[in-house]
Amino acid sequence: MSLVELGRYNRNEAMIIVGRLDSEGIDAVSFDGNASIADGSYFLIPVRVMVDEDDLEKAQRVLDISAG
Repeated sequence: MSLVELGRYNRNEAMIIVGRLDSEGIDAVSFDGNASIADGSYFLIPVRVMVDEDDLEKAQRVLDISAG
């Protein structure tokens, strides 16, 4: 199992995407969601949504993201 980046989103979008993928049976995790909370740039730093590389194409289809 190797994680790959599905995309970078604002914090709220990332949480919604992780939940959407979970509802489709795709394990997903968000990285960097709490980065820089202390200095006030909490909402400015993109959150990476990561999935297993074997699930990447399925996740892209679920979110209607074109591969490439």
